[in-house]
Amino acid sequence: MKQKNWKILNKPSIKEVEKLAKAINVNPQLATLLIQRGIKDFGQAEKFFRITMDQLHDPYLMKDMDVAVDRLNTAIENKEKILIYGDYDVDGTTSVAMMIRFLQNYTSNTDFYIPDRYSEGYGVSEEGIQWAIEKEIDLIVSLDCGIKAHKTIQIAKDNGIDFIVCDHHNPDETLPPAVAVLDPKREDCDYPYKELSGCGVGFKLLQGLTDQNKWDNKDLWPLIDLVAVSIAADIVPITGENRVLCSFGIKKLEEDPIPGFKALIEIGNLKTPLTVTGIVFGIAPRINAAGRIDHAHGAVDLLLSKDPEEAQILAGQVNTKNEIRRETEQTIIEEALKMIEQEPDEKKSTVLYKEDWHKGVIGIVASKCIEHFHRPTIILTQSNGKVTGSARSVKGFDIHKAIVACGELLEQFGGHKYAAGLSLKPENVEPFKQKFEEVVSESITDEQLIPTILIDEEIELGIISESYLNIIRQMEPYGPGNMKPTFVSRNLKATKLQLLKDQHLKMSVYSEDDGVVIPVIGFFMPEFYDLLKPGPYFDLAYTIEENVFRENKTIQLHIKDIKLV
Repeated sequence: MKQKNWKILNKPSIKEVEKLAKAINVNPQLATLLIQRGIKDFGQAEKFFRITMDQLHDPYLMKDMDVAVDRLNTAIENKEKILIYGDYDVDGTTSVAMMIRFLQNYTSNTDFYIPDRYSEGYGVSEEGIQWAIEKEIDLIVSLDCGIKAHKTIQIAKDNGIDFIVCDHHNPDETLPPAVAVLDPKREDCDYPYKELSGCGVGFKLLQGLTDQNKWDNKDLWPLIDLVAVSIAADIVPITGENRVLCSFGIKKLEEDPIPGFKALIEIGNLKTPLTVTGIVFGIAPRINAAGRIDHAHGAVDLLLSKDPEEAQILAGQVNTKNEIRRETEQTIIEEALKMIEQEPDEKKSTVLYKEDWHKGVIGIVASKCIEHFHRPTIILTQSNGKVTGSARSVKGFDIHKAIVACGELLEQFGGHKYAAGLSLKPENVEPFKQKFEEVVSESITDEQLIPTILIDEEIELGIISESYLNIIRQMEPYGPGNMKPTFVSRNLKATKLQLLKDQHLKMSVYSEDDGVVIPVIGFFMPEFYDLLKPGPYFDLAYTIEENVFRENKTIQLHIKDIKLV
């Protein structure tokens, strides 16, 4: 059992808490939660709890928006051929579906292109540009990619094809030779919100197009569920504009989703009300599976479908690919974990290689390995005669920087602080393993090798009530930047201790001080069963949720960790 650090957030001053609690009529514990999220007065609280579309920024604050809208308008007016180019992940496929669905209301000359994960790789490929040349495309709009595609965009330009880039990744010092580059992370872009998803940037382009032409928003707002799914799946912060778009998008997912999402929700038997977590684990993996197991074209076809019966068939195909993905992934995870168990305990990194592992799932496998052996991890396999890999990191450690330090042994690499991709020659695998371990050992701290649980507040069980839970619910949607509050309560005892299916811990907890008894669930936590059987006092880290069983609703605590007193 990996010991976890508990880090309790700093408490705001009593004066601050009392002031906000009085202003919005909540108890001090809830006021503390809000202050920790940067909400310090009535106005900020009102904006946080009463989300409106008016909170979205003017799209023309984004650099190059006017140029992009003008070029897209010209293409529509002149009946030019427009190609929508997107990445093969959820953000890319939702972006493409959104753009095509919108533009089909104004032009019949649209097509889309998604690169093959295995033969083309990430980004704007030469194969994609060649395809566009052969189809006599006039304008390409790239979504969730393109910001670093200098060479391929130049090829397009040399062949008379204009380019509009909609991306949210960090640009190089120089921008690609596109007609317009929409990316809030551009150094010369003063757009107020920098954390949009790729689909979010595309949405701003459509918002700008709608505003300039004074079109009715009836063609724009129905696409907001696509934006919400992209935000959830791409793990971007649920703050600012993302929180607005995600909130309204989830509401549409629940009330009137596009046929493709409706079919996925039904086939996945997803519970309502929907949450970001529900999207991340229920909808996103099924869309992603299309590109991991086969080609992401299938996901876009599903998201473009307007016929419910067709959507059901396409969702079934995508779901089948997801089942194959899960089985493949589970087999590789089990093999990988066994390989790690045979390695020395003192190792600070994990680099595993097996030539027949499926390239489409190695990133997920790396993340799963970190859950068990909290250290920077790279999973390698063979593809097209090269060894390729996916890297994932632990909080606080820059894995991209560590890979750069091993650059002389690599053919290609790229990524960011917590996730990266790389390729190398087979003969360099062992030297790379050694070098990477050296680099990580020299730079990682002991604290980074221990998983940390961030705790918002220490509270007594007695304050937990239906009204308390209702206010916590109103703080949704949760995600990075606005995580579901985690609490700790001290000196508890357990009763009704059970182990469900040999792996899920179920019990009730109570404090001898206040006598309050609350049901608790801990998924995949069998190790705590024997620990708690003797009846010790313990501290509990948890989130608060509503449990619905046979239409009966009860408050339940969801275990994050347990420490014996």
